[in-house]
Amino acid sequence: MPNIRLPDGSQKRFDAPVTVAEVAASIGAGLARAALAGKVNGKLVDTSFRIERDCNLSIVTDKDPEGLEILRHSTAHLLAHAVKELFPDAQVTIGPVIENGFYYDFSYKRPFTPEDLAAIEKRMQEIGKRDLKVERQVRERSDAISFFKDQGEHYKAQIIEAIPGEEAISVYRQGEFTDLCRGPHVPSTGKLKVFKLLKVAGAYWRGDSRNEMLQRIYGTAWVKKEDQDEYLHRLEEAEKRDHRKLGRSLDLFHTQDEAPGMVFWHPKGWVIWQAIEQYLRGVLREGGYQEVRTPQVLDRSLWERSGHWENFRENMFTTNSENRDYAVKPMNCPGHIQIFNQGLRSYRDLPLRLAEFGSCHRNEPSGALHGLMRVRAFVQDDAHIFCMENQIEEEVIRFIDLLQKVYRDFGFTDILVKLSTRPPKRVGTGEQWDKAEVALETALNHKGLKWELQPGEGAFYGPKIEFSLKDSLGRVWQCGTMQLDFSMPGRLGAEFVAEDNSRQVPVMLHRAILGSMERFIGILIEHYAGAMPLWLSPTQVVVMNITLGQEAYAREVTELLRQAGFRVQIDLRNEKINYKIREHSLQKLPYQVIVGDKEVAARMVAVRTRGGHDLGQMSLQAFLDRLRQDLGPAGGAA
Repeated sequence: MPNIRLPDGSQKRFDAPVTVAEVAASIGAGLARAALAGKVNGKLVDTSFRIERDCNLSIVTDKDPEGLEILRHSTAHLLAHAVKELFPDAQVTIGPVIENGFYYDFSYKRPFTPEDLAAIEKRMQEIGKRDLKVERQVRERSDAISFFKDQGEHYKAQIIEAIPGEEAISVYRQGEFTDLCRGPHVPSTGKLKVFKLLKVAGAYWRGDSRNEMLQRIYGTAWVKKEDQDEYLHRLEEAEKRDHRKLGRSLDLFHTQDEAPGMVFWHPKGWVIWQAIEQYLRGVLREGGYQEVRTPQVLDRSLWERSGHWENFRENMFTTNSENRDYAVKPMNCPGHIQIFNQGLRSYRDLPLRLAEFGSCHRNEPSGALHGLMRVRAFVQDDAHIFCMENQIEEEVIRFIDLLQKVYRDFGFTDILVKLSTRPPKRVGTGEQWDKAEVALETALNHKGLKWELQPGEGAFYGPKIEFSLKDSLGRVWQCGTMQLDFSMPGRLGAEFVAEDNSRQVPVMLHRAILGSMERFIGILIEHYAGAMPLWLSPTQVVVMNITLGQEAYAREVTELLRQAGFRVQIDLRNEKINYKIREHSLQKLPYQVIVGDKEVAARMVAVRTRGGHDLGQMSLQAFLDRLRQDLGPAGGAA
C-alpha cells in the first residue's frame, strides 16, 4: 500500500503497487497524456515503473528540463530504429544526448549521403506516427550479449562486456527494434514529433584512431516547432559567421596540415591581435600587474615537481638534448613561481601580480582541432597573484572589476558565473578550503553577481570561479577563470617571510580573462560576424577617388587620417566607384571615404558607414571627431 508524496505536498495512497503512469492518470487525464517519465525519490524512471513502497514522486512532462532530455534521448533511439529499417546491415553503437540535440554512431559499408539523411528523417516521422509502445526489459548479462550478437550488433555486445559489475542489463524495445540503454524513455514513439537531422561526421569507435571510423549522424529535437525553427535559424546564422570562413574571406589567418593546430596570422589578423594585446597591456598596468616572460622549454624535473609530468604528460610536447628531457610548456604557472623564488620575499611584497602573454603548446588530439577555437599552440592572457590568505577576497574583487571592464569594452554584457567548490580528492587543509570558498563566495556577493554553485567541481588544488560570455547568437563561451592554488607554490619551494618572521607558503591565484588569445579572437569574429568595432578593425577607413583628378586630394586625406593614428587604406584604382564600394563593403570596413570634384572644391569628404548608410559630406575635422567618438573606451586605452 504505497503512500506517494507529490511536489505540492499532497499525498496519494494506493491499495497495491502502482505505475507512474497510473499515478499520473489518478491526478488527471491531461497529466496522464503529458507524462514522459517520473522522478521517484529524485531518480528518473519510466512511466511504466512500478512503485511498491512509500516515496516522493514528481511527474516529468515536456515542460521540465529532464523532459526535453528524455525526448532527445528517445529521438536518438528513433534515429537508430529508422536506420536499421532502411539499412539492415548497419550496426548501431552509441547515441547520447548532447547540448541542443543528440547523435548516434553507426558502422556501415558506405558513407551516408544527404539523400540517405532525408530518407532516414522521413522514416523516423513514420515510426513516430505508428505510436509504438516503448517497453523496458531487463536481461541477464550473458543473455543480452548473445541477443545482440545474434542480431549482428557486435558493438553493442562489446559495450555490455565493458560494463563493470554483474548487474542485469536493461534494453528498450519499440516494435521490432531493440536497443541497449539505461533509460528512461518516452512511453511511446508518438511523443516524438519535433526533430531534424543535421549532418554526418566521422568518429572513431571509442575515440581511438586505431579503431574503425564510424559515421556519426547529428540531430536536434524540441518540444515546440517554433523552438526548433529558432534554433535552426541560429545554426544557419552561425554557419555564416564561422570564423574559419571569415578568416579566409577577410584575409585574417589560415591553418594548414604542415602545422596542425597552429595558426598562420596574416597582416590583417595580426593587427586585431596587437590591438587586443596592447589594450590588455594597458589594463593590466593600471591594475598593478608586472609583465614577465618565461622560457618556452623547461627541464623535466621542474614539471615532475609541479605535478604536470605525472598528470598532464600525454598532453605535453617533449624533446631532449644532451641526455636531458624537456617539455614545451603547456602553461605558465611553474615559470612564474621561478620568478617569485628569486630573492627573499616579504609579506610587504604581497600581493605580487605577475602577468604574461605566454605562448603554450598542448598536444590536443587531431580530431578535436577546430580553427582558432581548439589549437595546439596558443597564447594565454595569463597572470598569477601571490598573496596571503587574508588577501584572497580583496584580490578576487579587484579581478572581477578588471574582468567586467574588459568584457564590457569588447561588447559582452551577459556574463554567466559559476563557483566550483572542493572535490573529494584534494590537497590542503579543511581550514584552508573553508577560507578560500568563503572568500570567493563573499567576493561574488560583494559584486552583486548572480552565480551558480558547482559542488565538488573545484580543482584538486583549490576552488575556482568560471566566467562565461554569451555572444550575439546566445551561445555560451567559458573564458575567464579565477583559481586558488594551495599546492603548486609549496611543491616548487615558494615562500615568504611573514610579519612574525616565520616562513610561509603564499596562496597562488591563477587568473585569466580572455583565456586563449586565439580562441577569444575566434569568438569575437563570430560575435561580430567579422564586422569588428572600429578599434579592432584591421583597416578602419578606406579612401577612394572617383576619377584620376582627385588622386592628390585622396592622398592628402589619407595621410591626415594616418597621422591622426587611424589605420587607412587608399584605393586609387581606375575602377567605377560603385565597384570599389561593393568590394570594400565585402571586407566589412567600418568607414568608406569618397572624394570627387565637389569634395575637392569644398575641402570636404563624403562618408559611408559599413551598413551602407550615406552620411553625406562633412569636413575632415568632423569626420575625425566621429572616428574618435566611435573608438570608445577600449580604443582609447589601446
